[in-house]
Amino acid sequence: MGLVKVERRGGTAVMTYANPPLGTMTAAGSQEMLEAFRPLSADAAVRSVIVTGGLPDIFIRHYDVGELSAASDATEGMAPPEPPPSAQPGGRPRQGFLALVDEIFEAPKPVVAAINGLCMGGGFELSLACDLRVASPKVAAIGLPETRIGIFPGGGGTQRLPRVVGEAKALEIILRGLTFDGAEAHRIGLVHELADDPLARALEIAAEWETRGAQGLAYAKRLTRAALDRPVWEGLSDERRSFGEVMRTASAREGLRRGRPPAEIQKV
Repeated sequence: MGLVKVERRGGTAVMTYANPPLGTMTAAGSQEMLEAFRPLSADAAVRSVIVTGGLPDIFIRHYDVGELSAASDATEGMAPPEPPPSAQPGGRPRQGFLALVDEIFEAPKPVVAAINGLCMGGGFELSLACDLRVASPKVAAIGLPETRIGIFPGGGGTQRLPRVVGEAKALEIILRGLTFDGAEAHRIGLVHELADDPLARALEIAAEWETRGAQGLAYAKRLTRAALDRPVWEGLSDERRSFGEVMRTASAREGLRRGRPPAEIQKV
């Protein structure tokens, strides 16, 4: 039995991860999720993706500590490793958990995390790679507790969390290994919305994208994601060039016609 289930709901794909009984992320689970996500990212008929947990009160508890411990033990006495052969130029991984969070982050369509329960460590890092996070107020723990066990967030947490809550708050969370319940996570900006049924709310949000131009959403996501990583004039140049490209698409022409005021209003 697989750990990942994908269900199509109109133009939305719901990807559910369940690894009973604890709901941890594993090497096998992250690879299975990656292989499920890649075709969804490339499929033009899929307008958005929702990621959620399939166990009661668990989104993704955290990355499996046993696997991390075994990996650490295996390095004892070894020299620092050379870059793995699976890495792309620049050190970009192509397989496993790191590739998964990168591909979610860069997917050319919105990805929403419907956080229905425990969401710590690697689970929260995966949600940080998503564009929006909707959580239940009843979630017991959301955050990055890695420093409590002698490591640090290595799945994007040190880079993505400061972009969400700012450097000062991110340092506090990461250095102290803090977690928060759903309500507090929302108050400090770790999640965008609270909902008693996060998946239902995520589906409502996803429905908004059903009739919107896919190219416009893809460009908007890419440009916004890159905004803090380069000088403003470089970003503005890219934005203006990209705007011209989107204006030439059929979806833009259709959307602009729908949004154009009636002729009698235009004459006023």
